Amino acid sequence: MASASTAAVLYASVVSSAQLTGAVPEDAKELKHHAKGGKGFINPWESYTDLPVFKTLCTMLYRRFVSRTTNIPDTTPPTVPVHKPDFLPTRETPTLRATWLGHACYYVEFPSGFRALFDPVFEQRCSPFTWLGPSRYTPMPCEIEDLPFIDAVIISHNHYDHLSHPTVTTIKKRFPNVHFFVPLGNKKWFEKCELHNVTELDWWETRDITLSAVPGKSESSPSTTVSTEGKTPSTHDNILATINCLPCQHTSARTPFDRAHTLWASWSISSGGKSIWFGGDTGYRKVPQLPPGENDYDVKYSHFPFCPAFKQIGELRGPFDLGLIPIGAYDPRFIMSSMHANPFDSVNIFIDTKCKKALGMHWGTWVLTEEDVMEPPKLLREAMKWKELPEEGVFDVVDIGESLEVK
Repeated sequence: MASASTAAVLYASVVSSAQLTGAVPEDAKELKHHAKGGKGFINPWESYTDLPVFKTLCTMLYRRFVSRTTNIPDTTPPTVPVHKPDFLPTRETPTLRATWLGHACYYVEFPSGFRALFDPVFEQRCSPFTWLGPSRYTPMPCEIEDLPFIDAVIISHNHYDHLSHPTVTTIKKRFPNVHFFVPLGNKKWFEKCELHNVTELDWWETRDITLSAVPGKSESSPSTTVSTEGKTPSTHDNILATINCLPCQHTSARTPFDRAHTLWASWSISSGGKSIWFGGDTGYRKVPQLPPGENDYDVKYSHFPFCPAFKQIGELRGPFDLGLIPIGAYDPRFIMSSMHANPFDSVNIFIDTKCKKALGMHWGTWVLTEEDVMEPPKLLREAMKWKELPEEGVFDVVDIGESLEVK
């Protein structure tokens, strides 16, 4: 861990060459998630149904609206409490610490001193437009300038509620040494945005990142040194982290014409003896339209396929000290189940990935689907009880801006 005397120095990052290290599934090298002909990516499991956005998905949602079966969530305050985050002012921390900044954005402080930011979107709308698209019903708890350090930004996929151009460019200006980790195919977009400190990875690939103290320079220094080929620097102040790109069940798009052209992923990071798994945005099962009030986890529906990747992650890369797992944006179920987990799916994902503790995310910020805005944490408690797990203290939610420490 960095000493107190170097807590405020600038750290330059060195990223290892591409690695397919650690335990991997036997068929990983077959790249079944790569579309034929090298044109994009697919979910290679029966648990996923591809719904073309304009021909199918929009038609389904329009029919629900016309038939008045659509639920319009009430965002009238109070909803999710929002607090100003209490970030650690130095790199000294004895525990793993995660702070929820709304939706899928978490700031994670590792005992080693390593600092990672996941899926940051600091705009009012998750949209290509400033005047159109889902608008926050809970305010941002802080600004990028309030974050003391960012060593790595981890992006799960390129949807607008997970990847924001204004946000990533502001982060680069504020933290010149930051390194972005993205799923395969996304590097090109970053380079078009003149962001070149980017590493893109395929599922099951791993990179080691070493932060080396730069003598005589502070964290605010504009200089930056990033290499994807260099050797690990030799200094007693090195901060080490291992970053794994792992599967999830979702899709990608930033325009009507680039659906699934770039990969989506979950991620894990281990540093300072602690590890986290970040679920990104994911579905778990394929659920057809059922009669109103039916529970799709009833034994008679046990044949519905589920994604096997999460058990592989748990068995091959777990256990993890903390999981950051999506619990929202799931209704109507027959439309969203392939792409977005509901809390019952989330608890199964928690079990499959062998997370010791977990926090919920992907809720509480924008209305993206039809469930009531405060329903996800309620159903999460029900799902934990269903699995005969403690309703509190294991898989929880926190307020926006609140932190959880894992010893």
